[in-house]
Amino acid sequence: MQSFKILSPFFNKHRRFASFTRSLCSLNSSSHYDNLGIFLNKLYKSWERDPTVDLVVIKGNGRAFCSGGDVVQLYQLINEGRVEECKECFRTFYSFVYLLGTYLKPQVAILDGITMGGGAGISVHGSYRVATDKTVFGVPEVLIGFHPDAGASYYLSRLPGYLGEYLALTGDTLTGEEMFACGLATHYSLSTKLPVIETQLSTSARKDFSVVETFLARYSHPRSPNSSSVLHRMEMLNKCFGHGTVEEIIAALEVEAARSKDKWCISTMKKLRAAPPLSLKVSLRSVREGRFQTLEQCLAREYQMTLQAITRQISNDFSEGVRARLVDKCFAPKWDPSCMEKVSEDMVDAYFSALSAYEPELEFVCELPRS
Repeated sequence: MQSFKILSPFFNKHRRFASFTRSLCSLNSSSHYDNLGIFLNKLYKSWERDPTVDLVVIKGNGRAFCSGGDVVQLYQLINEGRVEECKECFRTFYSFVYLLGTYLKPQVAILDGITMGGGAGISVHGSYRVATDKTVFGVPEVLIGFHPDAGASYYLSRLPGYLGEYLALTGDTLTGEEMFACGLATHYSLSTKLPVIETQLSTSARKDFSVVETFLARYSHPRSPNSSSVLHRMEMLNKCFGHGTVEEIIAALEVEAARSKDKWCISTMKKLRAAPPLSLKVSLRSVREGRFQTLEQCLAREYQMTLQAITRQISNDFSEGVRARLVDKCFAPKWDPSCMEKVSEDMVDAYFSALSAYEPELEFVCELPRS
């Protein structure tokens, strides 16, 4: 008898993990980020080796698919000196992202709402991603002094032109139509049509990827992005974000803003000037290196970068960004370094240096062999 599994992540800190029905797993946010990674790893591995499970569907409850990890909890752990616990959080979560990206059975992620940061990591790497008219996608990590992670340097670097650099450095969002148009989503549907899609998937689950693809294509009705979409500005975007350094990108935007008075150039320039200089440089290099790396290599490198951010050996920007935006909500972070001129090459290089001999490596353990 074939089986169909739906995983529904939503965030409710008053409940622990999950409640099950015959074909539905409703996943709740626990107060511990690492437990979430452990739980997802165990759940997906059990489904992968279960011969009765043909298909996995992941979706959200309410207005969000998944708005990302609990960075305030990580901030508190760092301030309490519990950095080793933070490291374990990221190790387990990144390991799950690798499992997701190499999963042997079809997965369908229904992105009907906010899909941000870590939420992108647990969906974009899957085999099928259905965006809707309610989808809001973004990688806003740079805005809190961090870097796009959970494999973001892998999928951002494979977007058309320099769109990935733009999204990584500005934290701007995409609609469902834009996600489909640029390839982040494989299919598009109106939100009101999702119950039909879910019902049909549940009654015709198959292990064959081509069958799932054919079925989703039947119910996919993509729309063109509206006239204000950044995708209609790709020529200008590529002209500015194709430069080799953050300084050159900002300078190019300044030139275009002065020449044409273009509102998009002016707005984008202001966003980059307000962002943490070190995060901008680190994130740009991360996306550029991701172009030539596998998902496994990207995750391993992002883990190295993350350790620098949470140990605060180079900069306190991650903690400062979370404090200013999410804790105190003063929205006036004091970045250090405070300007591009104070960001040395050695600082940036440190984020990409190998782990010390005493640091546990990020492990990618899958029970079933990958090709």
